[in-house]
Amino acid sequence: MAGRRIFLQGLAAATIVPVRGWAAAGRPSGVTAGQQHDGTYALCGIEDSGQIVFAIPLPGRGHAAAAHPYRAEAVAFARRPGIFGLVIDCQTGAVTRRLSPPAGRQFNGHGTFSADGQWLYTSEVVAQGSAGRIGVWDVRDDYKRIGEWTSHGIGPHEIRLLPGGDIVVANGGIETDPDDRTPLNLNKMRPNLTVIDAEGKLVSKREYPQLSRNSIRHLTLIAGGVAFATQWNGDLAQVVPLLGMAIGAQPICMYNAPATDEFAMRGYAGSIAAKDDLIAITSPRGGVAMMHDISGNHLATLRRADICGVAGSGGGGFVMTDGSGAIWHADPEGLHLLARHQLSWDNHLVAINT
Repeated sequence: MAGRRIFLQGLAAATIVPVRGWAAAGRPSGVTAGQQHDGTYALCGIEDSGQIVFAIPLPGRGHAAAAHPYRAEAVAFARRPGIFGLVIDCQTGAVTRRLSPPAGRQFNGHGTFSADGQWLYTSEVVAQGSAGRIGVWDVRDDYKRIGEWTSHGIGPHEIRLLPGGDIVVANGGIETDPDDRTPLNLNKMRPNLTVIDAEGKLVSKREYPQLSRNSIRHLTLIAGGVAFATQWNGDLAQVVPLLGMAIGAQPICMYNAPATDEFAMRGYAGSIAAKDDLIAITSPRGGVAMMHDISGNHLATLRRADICGVAGSGGGGFVMTDGSGAIWHADPEGLHLLARHQLSWDNHLVAINT
């Protein structure tokens, strides 16, 4: 995977029959970052089968990406706190634009596009104090930054587009040192789940003060609302729920697994995804993935070292990635190896909805 080459399946056919959008990039079902065996980094497109359909070099460690809704284009974000967001043509491998936050800002690893693909929204913090911002970029005007909104919280991480066009924000609540990410306010954390509209106006903000050290980090859409994964910043001997849901305008509800299974997560959920009536959360620190149903009932705990990336599979269940280069199909019955590659997958597998 050297240089700027891009490896596409079906290349010969593509030279005969013109294709557009994500089909031109090999029809990946998701994108994920990884470290290659030579120590370099890449953004990869993968199929539900676990095969890599493209690999594009990155200048440093990636975190998550935002996939354009219809163009074969992704924005790859640096691991937080980061200052690069690369706009990548996933058909050619070209970096067409490099995004940087304004002075005194840092990208926080995640972003999302509007449904029509005109706007990119980025999760950001003011470096000093970690006040949350949502950057707004005009895709049709060569990703020109046109402004920013408050995230209505401290330390926003993942943001997702809701079906009606509003944006849901996981405000983690942690103020960090801008240089080394040392937490500075654990005794005063106030994580929240915020929804803002397409004009940047506050729609709702929900907290759960009884678990103020349970930082909201990652999001997935479910029927009527969102599910989220948290990271506990208190005593690890205390078993706390790491799965939450917010349905409609109802208050946040947290859902426990059996104590031994919850304890195996080591207070850390690294990613989350929903598919049909299932929700999966993963813990690379604990080496486990847990399955719940849409009502929050625990169904299974699956064990695999350094497992983290997760996205729904087109055939049902989930695709998961781990730090040893393996790609798995997962359902409540277990993990089934799909493929193994000579690289180390990073935290997130971002589904492409085409």
